[in-house]
Amino acid sequence: MKILHIACLACALWLTGCATTGPSQDSAADSAPSTPTGAPPRTAHTPVIPNGPLRPITAAQASSGEVASLSAPADLWDRIRRGFAMPDLQHELVQDREQWYATRPDYMQRMTERSSKYLFHIVEELERRGMPTELALLPYIESAFNPQAVSSAKAAGMWQFMPATGNYFDLKQNAFRDDRRDVLASTRAALDYLQKLYGMFGDWHLALAAYNWGEGSVGRAIARNQKQGLGTSYTDLNMPAETRMYVPKLQAVKNIVANPEAFKTELPLIENHPYFQTVDITHDIDVALVATLAGIREEDFRALNPSFNKPVILAAGTPQILLPWDNAKVFQRNLDARREGQYASWTVWSVPSTMTVSEAAQRAGMSENDLRSINNIPPRMLIKAGSALMVPRSSAIRQDVSSHLADNGQVAFSPEIVTRRTTVRARKGETVASIARRYKLSAASVADWNDVRASAAFKLGEQVVVYLPVRQATQARGTVARSGSAKRSAAAPVRRGGNPSKVKRR
Repeated sequence: MKILHIACLACALWLTGCATTGPSQDSAADSAPSTPTGAPPRTAHTPVIPNGPLRPITAAQASSGEVASLSAPADLWDRIRRGFAMPDLQHELVQDREQWYATRPDYMQRMTERSSKYLFHIVEELERRGMPTELALLPYIESAFNPQAVSSAKAAGMWQFMPATGNYFDLKQNAFRDDRRDVLASTRAALDYLQKLYGMFGDWHLALAAYNWGEGSVGRAIARNQKQGLGTSYTDLNMPAETRMYVPKLQAVKNIVANPEAFKTELPLIENHPYFQTVDITHDIDVALVATLAGIREEDFRALNPSFNKPVILAAGTPQILLPWDNAKVFQRNLDARREGQYASWTVWSVPSTMTVSEAAQRAGMSENDLRSINNIPPRMLIKAGSALMVPRSSAIRQDVSSHLADNGQVAFSPEIVTRRTTVRARKGETVASIARRYKLSAASVADWNDVRASAAFKLGEQVVVYLPVRQATQARGTVARSGSAKRSAAAPVRRGGNPSKVKRR
């Protein structure tokens, strides 16, 4: 027993020594002016809890295994600020754009409120990829966060993809949907493209310039500067005015988001949680029916699903839709409870042969105006064989549209015959009937155009008015004397033009 008591006392004394040794050693080390000669060098001590306030880390740092901040962002703006990782651009154009945005509070309010539907998803995707969250602000520059925006160069959607670049990044563009406007698909494609450009240039400012101007254009501009011994940063390159202003615009918006009070700007509250969720659909279904079952307005549905340009959603091509978070469950509950009636009142008809709009409308059982409207058919056009037209779905049709049509359906047109008022000289013994035979026209038409009877004859060299197809009239130029101004028949197509001068090359 006495031995046990002595052992316990010795153990207590040993523990006391352990408890006091650490601090005394640290104090001695802190007060010692230098390490004694011959002693091993002491490594610098790093406290477990750093001095000063904790700093938030990026998603990429969190995924690397470091300890993340325990304080959640107050709102989505705060979360975006924490992820800023691009170098700031210091340039007078930045101040110019800051002033431009700050003096337009109504525009900023509309733009930021519109973005509230999409920002959370974009920030989530950026953090998942370890990309700077400044890029979530890029649609403000591209489209003012309008997924229906279309540029003069035919770039479309929030991220403003050109048709060819959209195809390269697997954004479907057919008669029923345009994925360049799709919230999920276009965001995925834009971030893929930006990552690709950053990998090419190793600089976010140059990557953004390439996103706007084209990677080939930026590459050539860099090569020119290198050849001349000049710098190759964003501000060193000779670029078009739009690209020159592109990064300054983004930097200006970043600065306003970082410190709105400094610019007397009020950002609308955007909660740090999802605005929408995906919902699976298994049948073709009318957009109007989806909105009704979800308890939302049709325009609110289209704001989240802007890629759909028809009144029906084809499940084989788009098996998921987006709905506001709380309405998704409402839709699913009402859809499960629906037991009667069709889901879709429209289907797709593949036109078997080239035909007029009136003929197609008659075969589809709808008015010509309705067929033109729903399929965006311009005037004075024939519908080419193989075109996929949206037509009413009869109660007898139970099968949904196939995946091939849903993914690849297009509508193609060819112009109706274009004619030009032309005069020809009558030959010896020429009659209305002989001229009609020569140019494959009806005798009644030739007689009507010349205000004569169908049995009338013409004198040698007499000028006869006919309306010939343009190509035929050109071929007969040696014998045709044109009179008056060129004139189109009622079937002449509308000429279309455009100005593809916009800088974007996407």
